[in-house]
Amino acid sequence: MKRQAVLQNRNVLGWLQASPLAVVLLGFLVAPIVMIVIVSFWGATEYSIYPAFQFDNYEFLFGSSVTYTVFFNTFKYALITWAMTLVLGFTVAYFLAFEVRSLKWQIGLFLVCTIPFWTSNIIRMISWIPFLGRNGLANSTLISWGVIDEPLEWLLFSDFSVILAFVHLYTLFMVVPIFNSMMRIDRSLLEAARDCGASGFQTLRNVIIPLCKPGIMIGTIFVTTLVMGDFITVRFMSGSQRANVGRLISNDISLLQYPSASATAVVLLCTVLIVIALLLRLVDIRKEL
Repeated sequence: MKRQAVLQNRNVLGWLQASPLAVVLLGFLVAPIVMIVIVSFWGATEYSIYPAFQFDNYEFLFGSSVTYTVFFNTFKYALITWAMTLVLGFTVAYFLAFEVRSLKWQIGLFLVCTIPFWTSNIIRMISWIPFLGRNGLANSTLISWGVIDEPLEWLLFSDFSVILAFVHLYTLFMVVPIFNSMMRIDRSLLEAARDCGASGFQTLRNVIIPLCKPGIMIGTIFVTTLVMGDFITVRFMSGSQRANVGRLISNDISLLQYPSASATAVVLLCTVLIVIALLLRLVDIRKEL
């Protein structure tokens, strides 16, 4: 009886300790999402918004060819950015984890990777514009070297510039979880692989990559969700010539079409949750947490 009373007291104490965080979670995460879902069923005119329960916003959204084009662009940006950040992030993490022997150098080089995050995303993104512009440093250098005869127009305000900015902004979100996974690998496993005659590539494929899957999956979730929700980068780096779902929502908000923006946001949220659910079925990332 005493043991049961002690357990009950611990459970009550646990609930009391968790209640403030639960209130914060409900107030700042769940409640706004519920409100967005409710507003997505409202109606709107050019001058007003009125409460209702109708599917006009979703019918217009799924009945427009622009929606599918925009979602295709969003997935395209997310997929290409994910592939490039994975290659760069894995390479950087591998170098820091296995090639740098000194802990001080590891910490120092890792801090160097975080230096760009000391400034705003917008500043880091806009800094590419004078570099990639028609009269920018890249075109001027290539012309002076005789590589090209005239400036390359596709360097700026194109899909190339958008993806380049995404990779620049979000590669660190891939580096950190992969590096964390690599640092947890028992070095004796690598020595055993070498003793068994495995080459460096075989060790990488059969030992390192399988043990880094949780980190790769966490980085994948970070990068894909950030890219799919980003709209500022697409707006500035494409010169407003490209669009993704975030731009679509931003445009609706600027026009005060909140029900339409809410419906698009709900569809985007469901899409992201489906992607995350599929990724979580591939790897159990709870081992990494």
